[in-house]
Amino acid sequence: MTHTSTTEPVEDSPSETPEEGRIAEPQDGKALKRVMSSRHLFMITLAGVIGTGLFLGTGQVIGQAGPGGTIVAYIVGGVLLYLTMVCLGELSVVMPVSGSFQAHATKFIGPGTGFTIGWIYWLSWASFIGLEFLSAGIIMRYWFPNTPTWVWSAFFIVVLFLINCFTARSFAETEYLLAGIKVLAVAMFIVLGALAMFGVIGMRDQAPPFLSNFTEHGGFFPTSIGAVFAAMMTVVYTFMGSEVMGVAAGETRNPSKAVPRAVKTIVFRLVFLYLGAIVILVALIPWQKVGLNESPFVTVFNSIGIPYSASLMNFVVLIAVLSVGNTGLYMCTRILWSLSKEHAAPRAFGRTTKRGIPFIALVVTLVFGLFSLLSSIVAADTLFVFLISVSGIGGALSWMAIAWSQFRFRRQYVRDGGRVSDLPYAAPWFPVTPVLVIVMNIAVFVAMGFDPTQRLSLILGLGIVPVCYAIHRFAVKGRQPVQPQRA
Repeated sequence: MTHTSTTEPVEDSPSETPEEGRIAEPQDGKALKRVMSSRHLFMITLAGVIGTGLFLGTGQVIGQAGPGGTIVAYIVGGVLLYLTMVCLGELSVVMPVSGSFQAHATKFIGPGTGFTIGWIYWLSWASFIGLEFLSAGIIMRYWFPNTPTWVWSAFFIVVLFLINCFTARSFAETEYLLAGIKVLAVAMFIVLGALAMFGVIGMRDQAPPFLSNFTEHGGFFPTSIGAVFAAMMTVVYTFMGSEVMGVAAGETRNPSKAVPRAVKTIVFRLVFLYLGAIVILVALIPWQKVGLNESPFVTVFNSIGIPYSASLMNFVVLIAVLSVGNTGLYMCTRILWSLSKEHAAPRAFGRTTKRGIPFIALVVTLVFGLFSLLSSIVAADTLFVFLISVSGIGGALSWMAIAWSQFRFRRQYVRDGGRVSDLPYAAPWFPVTPVLVIVMNIAVFVAMGFDPTQRLSLILGLGIVPVCYAIHRFAVKGRQPVQPQRA
């Protein structure tokens, strides 16, 4: 659908402009629009990582690895997050397209890899969208027990669908608000918890613990160092979602300035929030008792005496669930749009409204999310298990694709006579950075293979990779324009 705009459009397939040291994109009349600002990009990335994994999943990690193991696991996860983000930052500046790492993989690795990564990543997010809406409906029953769950689920489906239908800026403003609430909740938890930890604020039926819970109850590593590897799987997955920065960069004004600014600040603030919350949790509650019956955040707020703490955290978790659903709709829609530009998905997915929204791709994503939710009821032991398995490894595969794309781009750029100092943003410590990202993610897969509870998910999740390559080879490749492969 043709449209005109006074804003800078996000176009289709990239072409090089060596004199600018970056990659520009030609228009084709089916473009998205650059309507997001730097503040949107920062908060969207922040919101992509702070989700239910932090508010609900930390108890599982602490119970598995103990205080020391949990802290080490989150530090290692934070390092992996940083290394991935700097790789993505370099690519997103030189090639700021809404398809992000999927489009990067197509150009710098190959169309087969771009096809595979794009569809696996889309499946990984779209499979969870329906579950997020169901979770939101279940959470609302805490306050409205007599209202059927489906009523609230349907309400949130309509709301988030309309938000994503309007403009990319409406999505960005909504995500900005949701991210602000989540960050405020975590910051408040860290401050109040620290005050209680050192006795400034009293705790119910408990003396100030100071640092005793780090040394007692079995010590710093009560479950052995080996438990860190098992916990790493959960920790890495909690950081997934940060790659939304690359997707949103394609609709952000002046990405050459906005992306480096986001990369330089986002990781350290995220790690501070995560590590700060983890330290407070293990300091205030013995690790064996964290998250056994409720969210560890609720446990701490109750012990401090915060009124309506359960309702407060229920609200925060609701915000986190809606934020994930909102981000999932946005990212899946843009991935489908990008795939259609490369003839790796139906052309209809590339059509945009006058406001620059890939409407058909949005509808298809939502319908598939609801189909995934239905499969959890009618095919829980077959199709749903497969979809969840793909979701489990989709993020790690995308991080590996980001690193490999950046490695090949940098090598190609230097070989063609480019100077690293001319890049608007360059990932440090090349080539160690992308290699470490790949090695660390492979280590996560290896750890999953040794865990009986994760082994089936690993096999099913990785099993779709050769299937996608085969589909591309025999059904898609002939319809795609030939791209010169240099590396």
